[in-house]
Amino acid sequence: MRTDSSSGTLPAREHLPAAAAGTPVLDVVIPVYNEEKDLQPCVLRLHEHLKRTFPYAFRITVADNASTDTTPLVAARLAAELPEVRSFRLEQKGRGRALRTVWSASDAPILAYMDVDLSTDLNALLPLVAPLISGHSDLAIGSRLARSSRVVRGAKREFISRTYNLILRGSLQARFTDAQCGFKAIRRDVAQILLPLIEDTGWFFDTEMLVLAERAGLRIHEVPVDWVDDPDSTVHIVKTATDDLKGVLRVGKALATGSLPLDRLARPFGDDPRDRDIKDVPKGLARQLVGFCVVGGMSTLFYLVLYSAFRGFAGSQIANALALLVSAVANTAANRRLTFGVRGRGGAVRHQAQGLVVFGIGLALTSGSLAALNAATSDPGHSTELAVLIAANLAATVLRFLLFRAWVFPDETDEPASPSTVVASHLPNSPVYQAYTTGPYANASHSNASHSNASHNNASHNNVNNANASYGNSPYPTDQFRAGDVADRTWGDPTTRLQPVRPHDSQDPRNPR
Repeated sequence: MRTDSSSGTLPAREHLPAAAAGTPVLDVVIPVYNEEKDLQPCVLRLHEHLKRTFPYAFRITVADNASTDTTPLVAARLAAELPEVRSFRLEQKGRGRALRTVWSASDAPILAYMDVDLSTDLNALLPLVAPLISGHSDLAIGSRLARSSRVVRGAKREFISRTYNLILRGSLQARFTDAQCGFKAIRRDVAQILLPLIEDTGWFFDTEMLVLAERAGLRIHEVPVDWVDDPDSTVHIVKTATDDLKGVLRVGKALATGSLPLDRLARPFGDDPRDRDIKDVPKGLARQLVGFCVVGGMSTLFYLVLYSAFRGFAGSQIANALALLVSAVANTAANRRLTFGVRGRGGAVRHQAQGLVVFGIGLALTSGSLAALNAATSDPGHSTELAVLIAANLAATVLRFLLFRAWVFPDETDEPASPSTVVASHLPNSPVYQAYTTGPYANASHSNASHSNASHNNASHNNVNNANASYGNSPYPTDQFRAGDVADRTWGDPTTRLQPVRPHDSQDPRNPR
């Protein structure tokens, strides 16, 4: 599949425009499972912090992962009391499943999540999302392993975290420093394309998302965080570590075999200088020329090293043929992947065979130049041989590019891939949303924010009692929607009609008025 003909590309990066009054800029998701004790203080603390410091409209979404305690009731009560809070329930466990479902259905341009224990200092939240709002970055993560991070946790968790990230660096060539910190954000337009490629529904979801984003050339912003370990964490370390290692093997295999369509994300924003149109130059040629020159330069250095090594025990013609053969195979593979954007194994053997034909033409040029040199002088010096070969290789390079572009990797239009589907629920016209808005949490999570405090509290109390009476009887089915359609719809909830909040409008004692 060719990167310049893929239909799944993203729009150019740009600063988010001023949001409409009814649309939050940020949607913070808090995945929970049996967190009836910690949920309320967590949400209240986060809500107060965002009200006081965040300069845009926001939403807090509590994503309940099939809790068996009263967590759904606590979430419903919070949604009734705070207009910026929503509650959402899934009947299956899995942090990745919760994030995929809520993010796919959200209408906010910036999507984030954090752990319910709020181990990460909330002062890092605005620095986390600011590069996404400005358009500078595509994803942002908090890092506990950055030099300037301040972390309080036991030696066991510290060892496991650092070991896991070393495994990612060694096996998947990951360059980000902390894959599992529960403090991340992503632009919605990026999530629409990236989420359908992620298979994991559990704790490995974060790692898979970051690896795919990094391999696709997306920009990941890292924020050093202050982090205090929660001693009451319910995460099962051994099971989580085992699942993560299985995920590393699965993703590593997919990357090695080329089965992941990362070309759908490669250079997606149209702001790469190689993609700019140049007058009187065919479309895509400028980008291919840059890639071909880079690959060609590296191949030439590789060829010269090989020639010098082979020349120590073979004549000039044999050394030239061997060096050119080895470098030609590497050159064809590199140009196939990097210059012309062809991924996967399909046609690889044919491409190498055609590349060998091009190699034969190059061999004829370089061998002919050596023959001409030997005819002109009986004993040419080694430096003279290299100079002649460089000139001959330059001519062969021009011819190689033309043959690659017109014959080996012709610009053929691929059939557009069918849009991927992602599991999403809680949309206005889905059974999940209807069951939710007409079921036990209907009044609690969708009450009118304009009620007086007294009547609002009474209504909330009655709603929670009703929820207690009927909790567990309402089914929560799941619909499937095309990935491109999900994020374009809104949840249709009046509680999302938010107004921007400015820090200087809050009752912050540090800002006397």
